[in-house]
Amino acid sequence: MSGFLGIPLAVLTDSYKASHAFLYPEANKCVAYGEFRRGYNGDTEDTRVLFYGIRYIIEHYIAIKWTLQDVELAEDFYETHNVNYTSFPFPKDLFLKFIEENDGYFPIKIEALPEGTSCHAHTPVYQITAEKEYAPLATFLETLLTITWYPSTVATLSRRLRDIIEQAYFDTVDEEDYGSLEGRLYDFGFRGCTSLEQSIIGGSAHLVNFTKSATMSASYYVKYKLNNKKPVGSAIPATDHSVMTANKTERDAILRTIKLYGSGTYACVLDSFDYANALNNILPSIVTQKLEKGGVMVLRPDSGDPVEVILMALRAADKVFGSYTNKKGYKILRGCSVVQGDAVTFESMKIILNAVKEAGYSLQNLTIGMGSGLLQKVNRDTMSFATKLCHITYADGTQRLV
Repeated sequence: MSGFLGIPLAVLTDSYKASHAFLYPEANKCVAYGEFRRGYNGDTEDTRVLFYGIRYIIEHYIAIKWTLQDVELAEDFYETHNVNYTSFPFPKDLFLKFIEENDGYFPIKIEALPEGTSCHAHTPVYQITAEKEYAPLATFLETLLTITWYPSTVATLSRRLRDIIEQAYFDTVDEEDYGSLEGRLYDFGFRGCTSLEQSIIGGSAHLVNFTKSATMSASYYVKYKLNNKKPVGSAIPATDHSVMTANKTERDAILRTIKLYGSGTYACVLDSFDYANALNNILPSIVTQKLEKGGVMVLRPDSGDPVEVILMALRAADKVFGSYTNKKGYKILRGCSVVQGDAVTFESMKIILNAVKEAGYSLQNLTIGMGSGLLQKVNRDTMSFATKLCHITYADGTQRLV
């Protein structure tokens, strides 16, 4: 059996697609294409799209051998799929024909832009060609291929966020430290995904632009399936509210974290009880232990107004651990930084970055984490993706652009 979760590929499409093989006029060739019809959220000034994710779909759902069992299972399903659970039309004979004559592979040619290509809206990102007796099957796989809207939209959003961060970074970070830009946007979206597969597809799309991700399913997939065992996604040890509240005091939780991970980079969430108290009283009480380990402590506010809580953390860390001024005149905290992973959106990103800059701190001190805003709050209409027929050669040899 060829399909996902034992579902035959012959039914992994919209219902009406199964009837289209009988509705197309007789033809020698049909060509279809996929495109994004607008920029992100209708942006008319920046219509760039970052195309990504078609390889996953082709490898898992299209470049797969169909079997006779697939057709038998599909036939049983179609037998009751029409109104009043009556028989629904589907091209059984064509399916059986390519299973026998094409070794089970679906008889179309797919040409696509390379993964990671940046192009403008209205640029065809893939083309589907079906010929001879299989011409009516040109758009049967449209549903599966159209799913590329999701990874491409996440990759485009992540890239647009990088553009914003990059500008603020170049304004406030010394040139020799530009390399740390790669880790400024952290994927926190795994737990908000509708499925494990979404975490892989969306999470890997983010890794086209950045190297920080808590979505290990995506980091693993990219390392072992796409990148020849070379790691791309990385993360740091960190506490959460359960860990902070399980210890008798927040101070105990922080000291335990320092003891175990203090020689490297680690994060502590500080709003489990009283965020201001954690910054003003608990943080100064662990200075000795923190400095003895010599690592980088990342302070994590997780509620409240993002600008306010970020600035509170930066100023508290500056007071406790100190800072120095870089060549561009902005403060760099000593052995400490901040990560904000709550209530961050594309719209709020500029506000946050500008506030940090205006407060005199380098963006090198701040990492932004995004969860649902990165992997969930997008849809096919965000960049208006569609797959349509564009050319047909009729049986009599005449050609027509559709």
